Amino acid sequence: MTIHEKFLQSGKKLAVLIDPDKPSDEEIVHIAQKSAEVGVDFFFVGGSLLTDNNLDHCIKLLKVSSSIPVVLFPGNSHQLSSNADGFLFLSLISGRNAEMLIGRHVIAAPYLRLSGLEVLSTGYMLIESGRPTTVSYMSNSFPIPADKNDIAMCTAMAGEMLGMKLIFMDAGSGAINNVPEMMVKAVKQSIGIPLIVGGGIRTPECASKLASAGADVIVIGNILEENPSLLQSIADAVHGSQ
Repeated sequence: MTIHEKFLQSGKKLAVLIDPDKPSDEEIVHIAQKSAEVGVDFFFVGGSLLTDNNLDHCIKLLKVSSSIPVVLFPGNSHQLSSNADGFLFLSLISGRNAEMLIGRHVIAAPYLRLSGLEVLSTGYMLIESGRPTTVSYMSNSFPIPADKNDIAMCTAMAGEMLGMKLIFMDAGSGAINNVPEMMVKAVKQSIGIPLIVGGGIRTPECASKLASAGADVIVIGNILEENPSLLQSIADAVHGSQ
């Protein structure tokens, strides 16, 4: 089964986002083993700014510690590794920075072709979260206001019409507020491709509400650094949502 086919399968899914610079080797192995126990569906690996050159090492540890697919969630065109299983080819469709829409993709394309990775074209949408985030600063773009459902809907629709396989709505790492439920619902009703939602999701209740609103994949990251014990309850909440 391809990763895209796994995204298309029925049922709500959970992805754990790992910044290779942050956890120790022991923590990565623990996350991988615990994730396998609770039925996590994907690992997303990457960050807005990586400084320690741990990407390959992190991916290898995840791969030897579980059979969960490892998907690169790149902050820039240099975050490539043939050790992963797939690559979210993110086009920042919520912004107007041409480098993030197509510029860096041109640089990465020949390397991706040679890598053998499964490339998943993804319409990436930043949503206002209550404060500036690293990704908005690094991408030099403004997020979609959290109360502008119509803008989010039309942006997602355009991404699908441009041939994107996935839509990813992200409040960003360290977000104060998660993507609003009503916006998730509005976007999901306007597209026919899988919807990923992440950023600011700190409780099982929040994860369940966003999944029920229409998110096909819920992404969690920072909360596991603060409280790893939440993984079981969040996984149960997501997989039990309709």
